[in-house]
Amino acid sequence: MNETELIQQICNGNPQAFRYLVKQYERLVFHVAGRLLNQQEDLEDVAQEVFIKVHQKLPGFRGDSKLSTWIATIAYRVSVNHLRKRKPDVDIGESQYELLQHSRVSDENPEQLTQKKELKEMVKQMVDKLPAKYKTVLSLYHLEEYGYNEIVEITGLPEGTVKNYIFRARKMLKEMLEKSELTQDV
Repeated sequence: MNETELIQQICNGNPQAFRYLVKQYERLVFHVAGRLLNQQEDLEDVAQEVFIKVHQKLPGFRGDSKLSTWIATIAYRVSVNHLRKRKPDVDIGESQYELLQHSRVSDENPEQLTQKKELKEMVKQMVDKLPAKYKTVLSLYHLEEYGYNEIVEITGLPEGTVKNYIFRARKMLKEMLEKSELTQDV
């Protein structure tokens, strides 16, 4: 079933079609919201709120962007609003999140796997130290593989700002990595 048919069926009141949409996009919603939120309860509440908004606003979806981009935009905005409600004076950059763990079968030896796991954990810790605005944009670009235009649409940030955040996040990670290598050599 294509997006247009799915949207039409949901708008016509087909609950199965909406369940299908939720199943199709729940990973995306959890991923986007998880970049800003650090508590599982918050994440589940926000995801539920996102899908309620999607259901309410779906009849007005014009198809100017992909459905996934539109849903990711709603997830981003609901997450930001949730953070502002919880702590109105807090900088969103202070929020922490956990990266999704992706495991895959490998033919590497145990030592290589251990080194990879340690490196992955170190990178995760470094990414966790980045301000949320950088983490979010970096995650959308590298993990979700969205292009600049889609990230602009999702976050509402200007393209130059998106590029700047990605550049700064990479630079910060590089500096943290170099600093960590220096302390290990001592």
